[in-house]
Order: sequence, then C-alpha cells, then structure tokens
Amino acid sequence: MAVSYITGRNSTNEGFFLANRKSPWYLIAFGMIGSSISGVTFISVPGAVKSIGFSYYEVVLGYILGYWIIAWVLMPVFYRMQLISIYTYLKERFGRYGYKTGASYFLLSRIIGASFRIYVAVDVLQGCIFNQWNVPFVVTASIIVALIWLYTRSGGMKTIIWTDALQTLFLLAALVGSIFLITQSLHLHISDLASTVAASPYSKMFYWDYNSKLFFFKQFFAGVFIAIAMTGLDQDMMQKNLTCKTIGESQKNIFWFSIVQAVVVFMFLALGSLLYAYVEASHVTVPAKSDDLYPMLATQGYFGTIVSFLFVMGITAASFASADSALTALTTSFCVDILDIKEKEKETQERTRKNIHILMAIVLIIVIVIYRLINNQAIIQDVFKVAGYTYGPLLGLYAFGLLTKIKANDSWIPFVCLLSPVICYMLDTHSKAWFNGYQFGFELLILNALITFTGLLISATSAETAHGKNN
Repeated sequence: MAVSYITGRNSTNEGFFLANRKSPWYLIAFGMIGSSISGVTFISVPGAVKSIGFSYYEVVLGYILGYWIIAWVLMPVFYRMQLISIYTYLKERFGRYGYKTGASYFLLSRIIGASFRIYVAVDVLQGCIFNQWNVPFVVTASIIVALIWLYTRSGGMKTIIWTDALQTLFLLAALVGSIFLITQSLHLHISDLASTVAASPYSKMFYWDYNSKLFFFKQFFAGVFIAIAMTGLDQDMMQKNLTCKTIGESQKNIFWFSIVQAVVVFMFLALGSLLYAYVEASHVTVPAKSDDLYPMLATQGYFGTIVSFLFVMGITAASFASADSALTALTTSFCVDILDIKEKEKETQERTRKNIHILMAIVLIIVIVIYRLINNQAIIQDVFKVAGYTYGPLLGLYAFGLLTKIKANDSWIPFVCLLSPVICYMLDTHSKAWFNGYQFGFELLILNALITFTGLLISATSAETAHGKNN
C-alpha cells in the first residue's frame, strides 16, 4: 500500500497502462519471475513430482527458446507500432473481427487463469486461518481481490512494476528458506542436497516414450509455444515489457528473465523431491490431492513455525504478483480493445477505466468461487488445459499474420477461432482410440494453433475464389 501511494500519485491513463514507458528493465525482469511462477507453481509443481517426476523441466527448457523468439520476433513489432494493447496488431493485420476475437480470447483466458492463481492463495489462507474464524470462503476471496484492487486502482503498471519486484523477493526468500529448513528436518547437510535430489526416485527429467504425455519433444515444443502464447501473446505479461524505455532494454529483460526463471523452477522441483523424501522417511500419509502436500506439511507443524510462516508468505506473494498485473491487463484490454476508450474524452476515459477495474475484480471473485466448487485435480493441469483451448486460436492468428502476407477473410475469423477448440476437444477425447493409444499433452496448444492457421488459409482461398467469380 505504501508503494501504491508513492507510485500512484498524479497517475494518468498513460501511467496506469504503460508506466509512462520509463520502467527499469532489470526491475521488470526480476518482478516477472513472481508473475510467471505464481501460486500455481508454488503448490502444484512440488506436489506433482511424484506423478510426473521432473518432466515439467522439459517444458521449461522449451520456455527459454520461446522467450527468445518473443524478444526477437514479437517485441520489434509491438515497439514499432507503439502499442498499448498488443491486440491492436490484429486490427491492423486482419480487421475489426480478428481484432475483437483475439482480445476476447485473451479476456477469457486471463480471467480463468488469474482466477486459478488467486484461488491457490485463497484456499491456503482459508485452511490456515479463516476456517478457524468461521469466515466463509467467498468472504476470504473477496478480501484478497479487494486488496489487489485497492493497491492497483490508481497507479496500475507504475505500481505493479515495483510491487511485483517486492513480492518476488518474498517468494524467493520463502523458497530458499523452505529448502534449507526441510533439508535440516531430513538431517542432511546442505552439501548433500544435490546428491539427495539426484538419487530421488522422482527426479527423472527426460522421457522418450512417443505415446507418453511426457515424451521429451512433445513437452519441449509445447513449452516453446506455451511461452509464446501465454507470455508473448498475453497482454498481462507483455504490458510490463512495453513499459521499458527502448526495445533493447525490453529484450535484455526477457533474456535474463528466461534464465533466472529456469533456475527457480528447478528449485521448486528439488523442493518437491525433498517433500516426498520426508513423507517416506516419516511415514506421513500423502493427501489425495497432490496440491495439498506442501501446504499440509508446511502449515501443520511438520517443519516448525518458521517454515509455516515462509510458506504462507511465499504463496501469498506469488499469487499477488501474478494477480495484480492480470487485473490491470484485463482492465487495459477491455478498455482499449472492447470499448475503444482512446476515442473518448479524457475525463470519460478515466471514469470508464476505474469502473472497468472494479468490474473485473468482481468477475474474478465470481470465477474463484465457482472454481472452488468444481476443482478436484492439480491446478497446474487445469491452467495448461485451459491454455491449450484458449491461447491456441491466438497463437494461430499471430502466426498467420506474421508468417504470411495473405489477406484472411476477416468475417470468417470468429467462426474459425470457435471451431478450432471444438475440433481439438474431439481429438483429445478420442485420441487413444483413434491414434493407437496416443495421448495429447501440452502440445494440444500447437494443434489448436495449426487448425486455426489452416482455417484462416482456407478462408483466404475462399475469399479469393469468390472475388474471382465476381470479376
């Protein structure tokens, strides 16, 4: 709140949306670690180690290549066009229907994704604190989202650049502190950490069975396209990069962020192997949901009070770091892309932006409560499953726009982008029967993009044929 007060004074729409394009690149790079890690990674990645080992790192290696493609392919386009919303590119390339379709898919994707991430923190705080006070879950969710709205309502990106860095600092402190103290609980010296993790039966990283969801090349290339789609084509993540002074600084930010993030994710995997080593050594009953393992051990006294404190601090910081920028990005996209706020008078712009900011906070609360009622598996799986269906059309649109000079039929774009996820769902549901046991994993995102790309190509060919007949 103190940071919000300092950065939000005399803030304008330009400050709210792009921090006046004066943000230090190294501060953004550090803060993006917290935004990308989120509470989902904090809980789901360590818990999932038992079922999928270190295979998630195959995806993370793909992230690195994906981030570099963002730096050298997408960022030059966005900076050259001086964009506030990255979906304005679709308007210039395709037309009004392509523009609105892309922005709508982002809004859907980010509302669901941000709600998943905030849910993690709310669920933990509910179990640790608010259940004992008989506070309903909906009240806890409302308090958390209201706090995020409160410190982002004035400064927007000007505030978030600094609060994300602060939250990342707490997240990393919690991660490192937890690993150190859990290592002590296992009666290991810190020098034994590497050998203990390497010897873990859950530390297998590379999988080479083609039919498996964990097959290396499926995971790696899925990671490449997940990074491009969920970072490079995501207003939330790219809005921060667009606040840098120059494209060179933005590219340095992405390069260093990609390296540090890979190190941090490996530490979360190592943490997972230590948690399961402790469970087996202490004969503790593993919870039915893997997402519950770390919260249970950390908050029920297994590792002492300090680890409990670090865990709650870390999960809260991680969730806030990803949620605050999401709320700002949702507000930005809805105002700029859906309501065309730039065409209105300045006072109307300010009033509209503040009202939409409140509306988006309310929407997040509603989705969090709905998710509470239906969630029954590891949240990391939910996040990537949703990404496969909602970011796929976005990836297909941008790929078609950047890799070809063909004029797609703009009026067809909404139908193509709606049909593609439906086809993917049918293929995913029947893949074992239709493709000799093959199972889709994260590569469903790539398939979705290819179907969208093909649909746009067909629409362009149809439009040219119709034009030829008319002539």
